[in-house]
Amino acid sequence: MKLTELFLKQKNYFNAQNTKNVDERLAHLNNIRSWIIDNEERIAQALYEDLGKTDTEAYMTEIGMVLDCLSYVDKNLKKWTKKQKVKTSLSLFPAKSYTIAEPYGVVLVMSPWNYPFLLSMEPLINAIAAGNTVILKPSEYAISTSALLKEMLSSLFEEDYVAVVNGDARIARELLQNPFDYIFFTGSPTVGEVVYRKAAAHLTPVTLELGGKSPCIVTPDSDLRLAAKRIAFGKFLNAGQTCVAPDYVFIHESIKEEFISYLDDYIHEFFGDHPIASEYLCKIINRKHFNRIINLINDDNTLIIGGQADEKNLKISPTVVDNVKESDPIMQQEIFGPLLPIMTYNNIYDVATYINRHEKPLALYLFTENENEQDFIMSNCSFGGGCINDTIMQLASHHLPFGGVGRSGLGAYHGKYSFKTFSHIKSILHKSNKADLEYRYYPYDERKTSLIKKNLK
Repeated sequence: MKLTELFLKQKNYFNAQNTKNVDERLAHLNNIRSWIIDNEERIAQALYEDLGKTDTEAYMTEIGMVLDCLSYVDKNLKKWTKKQKVKTSLSLFPAKSYTIAEPYGVVLVMSPWNYPFLLSMEPLINAIAAGNTVILKPSEYAISTSALLKEMLSSLFEEDYVAVVNGDARIARELLQNPFDYIFFTGSPTVGEVVYRKAAAHLTPVTLELGGKSPCIVTPDSDLRLAAKRIAFGKFLNAGQTCVAPDYVFIHESIKEEFISYLDDYIHEFFGDHPIASEYLCKIINRKHFNRIINLINDDNTLIIGGQADEKNLKISPTVVDNVKESDPIMQQEIFGPLLPIMTYNNIYDVATYINRHEKPLALYLFTENENEQDFIMSNCSFGGGCINDTIMQLASHHLPFGGVGRSGLGAYHGKYSFKTFSHIKSILHKSNKADLEYRYYPYDERKTSLIKKNLK
């Protein structure tokens, strides 16, 4: 079937009001839950084949997160879909006001390869919950997971409701020729620009979940050992292939050596004496990205920890790099791999200046017990979201919106924010016929003008 025909089938299905019943939406989501539970081992195997994830990591970072999302939606959807009363201005008396959440229509979800199950299913679940039809375009790099997504969703839905389209960039471009009602894209800023331009041709609203160089700041007032542990976890999870992973560390010069020592301890505690051989170290998605990451290390940089590479198995050991300059290749792009550059500072103001001189990052992590420094960084640096005294765990909250700012993204989701993302919030003013304020009508005189000024000021 041609992609335009698929789009039109979904448009007709939506226009026939087939997605509006909330109980039916919940039933579909419950079917997804049952399929995931029944096929958990197959999903984990697909994630192992694509990224080398252990069963535990696959569940913690993808399968379990999707099930948790389904539970949260199941608990809250009926409340979210109810008419929401809001206050009415006195100048509009007599009237009442409320909002209605309505679905956009046909949604295109374009998902990435680094968390191919989670970042396909979470937006898809919330688009269905909001009452839309969905065409999912997974990444062609995550071959096994994309094939399993196709099998799963084809068995649960007719393609005029939910469809999976696998293929390369040519297929993505063909999809983007259609006037979708909403586009949700997760990926690189470079591809995000293309999606945004294509969407603009149809005035299609978008959410762009992108990335960037997310800084991590460690001050002398931090719990240094715990900071090293949490930074190692956030950086080397999924071999650094996480959009909100700490991209580089700014550490106060006075504590650099101690921090590196702790970091080394935790890398070996996590991955053993020979990290490159650890079953817990994920692989790089493909040879193209493997070579790109290896080439980011400049001859002028100093390898403090790691640096080993296994080209056959596409693995790179957790690597820490010192003597990094702003102009080095490793600081010119998002690393998206298990390399951690170290930069030092003496004054927290210089750190903020450096961050603000560059594109706004998707995340920022600050390790300090000093409230003045916490307030300073939070007030003076713009970023999508982040943590104080932890890394990446902001993603685990249903109550925090997740999204970027500037080049790191547009729009946000998670929890109720996801429902709002995939819904148009329709505003209704319901006027009473029992009374009418005559002063709004022509012709105007001094008395009417006086009443207007009294009510509008």
